[in-house]
Amino acid sequence: MSQIPGSLKLSDPTPADSELDPRRRRLNFRAWHRGTKETDLMVGAFVARHIATFTDAELDELEQILELPDVDLGDWLMQRRPIPAELAGPLLSRMLVECNESGAGLPPHLR
Repeated sequence: MSQIPGSLKLSDPTPADSELDPRRRRLNFRAWHRGTKETDLMVGAFVARHIATFTDAELDELEQILELPDVDLGDWLMQRRPIPAELAGPLLSRMLVECNESGAGLPPHLR
């Protein structure tokens, strides 16, 4: 069982930070420390599920996503506002879909 920042525990298999290369560890940490708890949960949970399998191109896109303002990213992922066309890349679109599935942002045992 992996410990996630904020005292949440994931019971599904997620890579331990020690199993990740430094770039992936840094991005995983940044995904969980966005600024608002809601965005931390959405982005952090998404990244935790996929960080080990992201391609270099996806890691590049993730770095760009993590630079976006927290309030805007949260609004887009919660579908309060549409993602601007110039920012809508494949990874952000995938994140949007997964963040709007039932139970998104919750540990698996709470879904």
